[in-house]
Amino acid sequence: MTESIDINADIAESFGRWGLGDDQELVGLVSTVNIACGWHAGDPATMRAAVEMAAEAGVNIGAHPGFPDLLGFGRRQIEMSDRDAVDYTLYQVGALMGLASTSGVTLSHVKPHGAFYGSIARSAERSVAIGQALQALQPGIPLLLAPGPGVDALRAAGLPVVADNACDLEFDDDGRNIIEPRPARRDPDSVAAQALRMARGTAMTVSGREVEMPVQTICVHGDRPNVIEVARAVRRVLADNGVAVRSAFEAGS
Repeated sequence: MTESIDINADIAESFGRWGLGDDQELVGLVSTVNIACGWHAGDPATMRAAVEMAAEAGVNIGAHPGFPDLLGFGRRQIEMSDRDAVDYTLYQVGALMGLASTSGVTLSHVKPHGAFYGSIARSAERSVAIGQALQALQPGIPLLLAPGPGVDALRAAGLPVVADNACDLEFDDDGRNIIEPRPARRDPDSVAAQALRMARGTAMTVSGREVEMPVQTICVHGDRPNVIEVARAVRRVLADNGVAVRSAFEAGS
């Protein structure tokens, strides 16, 4: 079987007159995008433009809901009930669905952002509550989450989920990403080497230990200063090693 992996990236993380990232070029280097829904970044015009741009590029389009934290870019933890987490998700995903529908676009997935992502990936109860609620909104729509309690619980409940993790962040020895509050430039070749490992089911930790990382899609962050160089290196190394870039959402994945 030909080796393959999906590549996803967060886009539309600008806000009003403040621009962040090179979305136009990035959508041509990935197979899936996650569009910010206005709470950690994004605004209606930015969201609509991102949908149109991604649709033209022919990539998967998903919602990227986060905590209501513009100042902290959604990377600060906010304590809340699982019921509130469900409502926060539906509110943001529904907003993007409304904008996407005007372009004839159906969302392919929901990938939470930042600290919100972590709170869902670590919690079996929260992940299942959100996964169930999303099925009422759009049957079959999956969550993208890092391997762990959330993914395990969604699979056990028979709910759609796609295993995801970031190749441009470092990992601790438990296989969890080490989050950067403010992303810095990363060496493209090092990130690409990690992406190749992840496409084959493992990841290298900061201590040099190789851990299992069974993912179907790998993420590059659109707000990283040199994300275009990083994404190009990832594509090049995958291609050089016979790994095809292919949608994680084909054939009901």
